[in-house]
Amino acid sequence: MVGYAFMGAAHSQAWRTVNRVFDLPARARMALICGRDTAKVADAADRLGWDAYTTDWRDLINRDDIDVVDICTPGDSHAEIALAALAAGKHVLCEKPLANTVEEARAMTAAADVARAAGARSMCGFNYRRVPAVTMMRQLVADGRLGVIRHVRATYLQDWIVDPQFPLVWRLQKDRAGSGALGDIGAHIIDLTQYVTGQRISGVSAVTETFVKERPLPAESSGLAATVDGQTAPTGTVTVDDAAVFVARLDGGALATYEASRFATGRKNGLRVEINGSLGSVVFDLERLNELEFYDATRPTAEQGFSRILVTEGEHPYMSAWWPPGHIIGYEHSFTHEMRDFIEAVATGVDPTPSFADALQVQLVLDAVARSAELGSSWAEVAPTLTAAGV
Repeated sequence: MVGYAFMGAAHSQAWRTVNRVFDLPARARMALICGRDTAKVADAADRLGWDAYTTDWRDLINRDDIDVVDICTPGDSHAEIALAALAAGKHVLCEKPLANTVEEARAMTAAADVARAAGARSMCGFNYRRVPAVTMMRQLVADGRLGVIRHVRATYLQDWIVDPQFPLVWRLQKDRAGSGALGDIGAHIIDLTQYVTGQRISGVSAVTETFVKERPLPAESSGLAATVDGQTAPTGTVTVDDAAVFVARLDGGALATYEASRFATGRKNGLRVEINGSLGSVVFDLERLNELEFYDATRPTAEQGFSRILVTEGEHPYMSAWWPPGHIIGYEHSFTHEMRDFIEAVATGVDPTPSFADALQVQLVLDAVARSAELGSSWAEVAPTLTAAGV
């Protein structure tokens, strides 16, 4: 694994747990973790459960006993590491968004196609697909329980940079992160809604805003936090969006609205999706991730109303591996389910999802949103997912 901060810790928890919970055709050995700082990566290896550590990601590529490379770094290094790993015949799991640019994402997708022919698999880590309630939400739509999908409503709201003295960490720098709230959390709701509905976004009209344009330079930073002397630190320019809002049309005819903001004061990790159809509606709220709200319009009028489904039964997606009904699971379990699906796919020679091609399509939506916002919210069509390999 490359990277050991927020996502590195989440992925490590999942790799440590997955074979202890699920009966899988292969067992993960946490062989080598990589980070740039020797002392910090050594501590991470010990704390997170890795056999060894290195400060050069090429060591992962060159070792014959390593089959999988898990990329948990900022977006500016995704392409270089993934392309090298795929060329070396490694299976690759890469965090979202897939890359910082459409060009990089296309190159990664083309490389994944070539590697697949030689038996190397690849997947992008949109973990919210693996929340049992989200997977069940998708099943309800696929089974026709909502009828014809007419509206999609999605928000992802955080507030961790509301304070203007919060430092200029890498997530606020375009050359490192690619974009701000749009790519960081907007990518999640784009992928999640397309996954749940089975429809793809075909065009958008968008507006973005950067509310705090200058921030103190950090003395030291990690993940979503940093230490800084706000009174004396020099400042730097924020080069990403703080918030993105857009309307969209899906290729199945549905209309959609999306809002991604890291300036929603009081909202810590507020992801919410509502789907309205001709026969019913369904709602998912990440802060109540073991539940769905379901409205069945086919029931007698006197019995209609939103009902609460507690998604903890053994017959619900993934839940048979965990606890008795009613015993809830949490955020970290979505990553364990992600590793479960990845291992099973790789071990059985099946292409895991979401593929790099799926992640490229999300990247193309992000690009359309950015183009629309730059052109005064004019309508922007989402480009096709064509690569040199014809994907």
